[in-house]
This record gives sequence, C-alpha cells and structure tokens, in this order.
Amino acid sequence: MFRRKASLPLLLSVVIGVSACGERRDAVPLQGEDGDAAPIAGQRTLEQSSPTLARVKRRGRLNCGVHEGLVGFAYTDNRGDWRGFDVDFCRAVAAAVLGDPDAVRFVPLNNRDRLAAVQSGRVDVLWRNTSWTMTRDASAGVAFAGVNYYDGQGFLVRRSLNLTSAAELSGARICVQGASTSQLNLADWFRVRGLAHEAVVTPGEEEAREAYAREDCDAFTADVSALAAARTTLANPEQHAILPDVISKEPLGPVTVRGDEGWTTVIRWTLNALILGEELGVTQAVARGREVPRDPAARRLLGVDGEFGPMLGLDRAWARNALAAVGHYGEIFERNVGSDSPLDLARGLNAQWNAEPGGLLYALPIR
Repeated sequence: MFRRKASLPLLLSVVIGVSACGERRDAVPLQGEDGDAAPIAGQRTLEQSSPTLARVKRRGRLNCGVHEGLVGFAYTDNRGDWRGFDVDFCRAVAAAVLGDPDAVRFVPLNNRDRLAAVQSGRVDVLWRNTSWTMTRDASAGVAFAGVNYYDGQGFLVRRSLNLTSAAELSGARICVQGASTSQLNLADWFRVRGLAHEAVVTPGEEEAREAYAREDCDAFTADVSALAAARTTLANPEQHAILPDVISKEPLGPVTVRGDEGWTTVIRWTLNALILGEELGVTQAVARGREVPRDPAARRLLGVDGEFGPMLGLDRAWARNALAAVGHYGEIFERNVGSDSPLDLARGLNAQWNAEPGGLLYALPIR
C-alpha cells in the first residue's frame, strides 16, 4: 500500500515457364554493371507519383508538425528559434528535399490534433513523440515511416517518498495525460497486478506536469524521455527521481499521410541515412568536407556513387545535405537529449545494433 512517505525440378520448371512466356513487366529488374538495379523504361519517379513531395518542392518549404514544447525534443530558445531532437529531423528532411535545412515551418501540435493535422495536409510530416501502434497504423489514416526513438513509459516521483519501485504506488494519485497510450498503459499495468490507484487525468501533457508540480498527485507517468524533460522544468530537479520500472514499449517515429507511399519512402530513407551515417562514421564534419571516403557504402550514402537520390525524386546529394545540416543520429542524440544535454539520457535501446552494449538501431542498406 502506498504511503506518503525450393527443389531443383521446381526451379527448372519455373525457368522454362518464364522463358516460354517471354519477358514479364513485373519481373525483378536486371542489374546494372555496378550491381545496382537498372531503371525500368517508363517507370514513374517518386516525385511524379508523390503529391506531397511535389507540393513541398513547389512551395519551397516543409511544414513539419512538432510538440508544443518539450525540452530536448521540440522547444523554442530565448531567440524564438526551434531546437531539439525532433526539430533536427525536420531540418534534415528539408535539407534532403529542398537543400536548405532552414526551409521549414514548424507547426506546434497538441496530442489531440497531431494526427488530424497529418490527415488534413496541414503538415507534411509529423515528428512528435507519437507511438507506432496497431490502431494508428491500421485505422488512423496515417503511415509510420520508421522509428527514431525507442521509448517506454515510466514514473516520476519525489525522492522524499523513498520509493524504489512502481509496485509501491498502490493507492497513489498518478497524473496522466488523457486520450493517450499512457492512460491505457497505466490502467493495464495496475489492473494486471491487482493494485489500486487514482488516475488524475489531464487534457494534455503540460497540464499533467503542472499538476504534478502543484502536488495534485504523487507521481507523474509518461514516456521516460518526457519525464526527463519534465524534471528539468521543476523548481528543484534533484528532488525528483524516475523509477526504474518501464511498463510499456513506445516506438516513436515520423508520421505521414496514408496513400502517399512515395513521400513516406522519402521520410523513411532520410531517417535511415542519419542512422547509417553514424554506423559508417560519416559525421557532420565529414559530410561538409571535400575528402571523398573510400568505403563503398559511405560513397553511396554521400552520393558519390550511384543514383540513389533520383530514385527518391531528390538530388544525388540528398543524404549528404541532411548529414551536413544536422549530423548523424548519434550527434543529434547527444546534442539534444544525451550526455551533452540537460536531459543526460543514456543511449540504451537507441544505441546502434553493433555498439557495446548494443541497441535496436539498425540501418537499412543503401545499394
């Protein structure tokens, strides 16, 4: 109780059948001399098939949906300039698509309006802490292009309570944002364990933080990254602690409108290029420099070899432009939410797959 204290014959038959029928239009494209897929005659480019990409290029600006104000992820500094982890991904997209990381209009969105803004076209892409769930993927009229932050839900409490586990919160008042996965996860976690709690439901995340600060509740639950951001805004951050319990999986990633697969592909590969940049050691300084790397994978990433940008309807230097603008994934992470930031979050699951210790980040191959 909480107290306030295939076989060879089959292969041959397939080969004979295909040979007899002649060349098929849906066959796998032939490989070029450099090993890359040869273009198919008459094939439409992504720029021709993506209305969003065409609109962004015509407008000359990316409309990017972000959080209204979350330290480390999306916030305005003293000069009114947007900063943060998600903000840098917006700038990377603008650099990749338009060649200018500043060609962005940041649209602050609350929890209730964020997906509707994507569906209506008010924003071209949403880079805001939004969990990729089955319901959203299947019925919300949007598409997820990937995961840029692996998070999980936790609890922020006052150190004076001397709590070591969320299981000790039985009977406690817990602030939570309404109409969110956080509210659902909270109810599930306590129900499964047969523990009682009082959910203090607020309209938004900011209101939940403010209620916790006023001591209207004993704990505040949200994604761990959001809790770390909230702690920095409190009068005495050192008097508050995030409990070790993580009660959910929250894969956060960019959201696009469903039906524009070309645009979703552009967002997916821009994110992937930043992850791959870290894996290959292509830093912001390398991307800005004139030295040409010898590694074939790095050369493809930077547009030295191949025509990968044009596959997306972009310039050959699309990935180089993105990396030159904001750096690779690791640089973005450390600068905004990692050891070089007030949040001081560990890489954890957001470490590269081949790091020590390894995480979940795994770049798709550009080739």
